Amino acid sequence: MKHEIIDRFRGCLYGQAIGDALGLGTECMTDEDISWKYPNGLQHYNQIYQDRHRKRWEIGDWTDDTDMMLCIADAVNEDKGVNFLNIAKHFKVWAEGMPMGIGSHTYKVLTIGDYAEKPFEVSYMAWKMSRYQSAANGGLMRTSVVGLFPRETTACAEKICQLTHYDPRCVGSCVIVSELIHALVYGIEPPTRYKMKDIAKQYDMEICDYIDNAWEGPHVKPLVFYDNCGYTLVTLSVALWSYWHASSFEEGLLAVVNAGGDADTNAAVACAILGAKYGFHAIPKEYVDGLLYKETLDKTIDSLLNICIK
Repeated sequence: MKHEIIDRFRGCLYGQAIGDALGLGTECMTDEDISWKYPNGLQHYNQIYQDRHRKRWEIGDWTDDTDMMLCIADAVNEDKGVNFLNIAKHFKVWAEGMPMGIGSHTYKVLTIGDYAEKPFEVSYMAWKMSRYQSAANGGLMRTSVVGLFPRETTACAEKICQLTHYDPRCVGSCVIVSELIHALVYGIEPPTRYKMKDIAKQYDMEICDYIDNAWEGPHVKPLVFYDNCGYTLVTLSVALWSYWHASSFEEGLLAVVNAGGDADTNAAVACAILGAKYGFHAIPKEYVDGLLYKETLDKTIDSLLNICIK
């Protein structure tokens, strides 16, 4: 049983990194872009089209999604537990390093002067200044690791999301994904569609529609909205679609990546769930070995395992 938990634990974080790294290849691309640049679909890292946007990263590198997940993991490893202020400090130091791909909302929050001292107050104020409309997927993209915490999943998912994204749609998205990953990894009965909707109702009723869309849709493509591709509920819907409809890690990875839109974030979240569902052993070796910073990821995972699994 412990071996299976470790396999799913590792599969979750590798899934996040792999989805992020391969998804970069179609991020922000339209159907026409994808058809022209990947006539047979994007399947391998070395196919990634090196245009002005993508050539900023080396092949096999992940983006801000996994960077921020690692900020959380590194803070937890330092404290041997969850300290929200230390996580915020890691976010701040990361942002000061001028990371590539950082989202506009996340950037605005993290670059406010007293963020590290008052992260929740700053995050709330940024949301208020957006007229309570900013619901980007920057909180959801990094939440996979929260699902691996051995307890207090909902409380941690809420607070870590609110470190930068205060909108209840963001918070609800993070709770649903974190609770699903937690159940899959630790062998607990996963939340059903109806349970997810019960959770959603505690945050924002709109979340329910996106859960239903994921359940009912035979294909992932209609769930990707180019005009609102960075919306947290779009990413949630795509990720849940992969959980319910993909019969393997690779099938879900390639379906989400080749649907375009905010593909790196959509695939990071979807494949974290798929990695937790199917396990590390089910991930094709080429996607694992092709990651540029595999050793860094292994070191982080090993440290987290020592804290989370006794």
